[in-house]
Amino acid sequence: MVKFISKDDILPIRNEILREGKLTLEECRFPGDDNAESFHLGFVDGDELVSIASFHPHGYGDFTGKGYQLRGMATLKSYQGKGLGTQLVNFAVVYLRGQKANYVWCNARKVAVNFYSNVGFEIVSKEFDIPGIGPHHAMYLKIQ
Repeated sequence: MVKFISKDDILPIRNEILREGKLTLEECRFPGDDNAESFHLGFVDGDELVSIASFHPHGYGDFTGKGYQLRGMATLKSYQGKGLGTQLVNFAVVYLRGQKANYVWCNARKVAVNFYSNVGFEIVSKEFDIPGIGPHHAMYLKIQ
């Protein structure tokens, strides 16, 4: 089940999946996590949080209107490939439409580009490298 979660709930999965357990939980916080308009979603299986995503109000490039950046999307390895990330994105799009957001964008790891393409995002940048993390593309999804 998808639900809103706290900014602290996301940290263990961010560290385990996105940072390979190499950081402290505090080092896994992102700028914008505390913004009043930011929100964090999680997929919960029973009592276990198994997939996460954060959304921060932040525009991209020359795109007009209210934009949100999707950051820190991650799913525990044993739950990957089961459509949980898709459910998080779909839930967020419905919510953001209600918030009058115009689009959502992300810096997608190269290995995740197909996932984002399959949920409707399109590539809007050349490949670029984020030091210590790897190759990425900026991707965009129009909401309204």
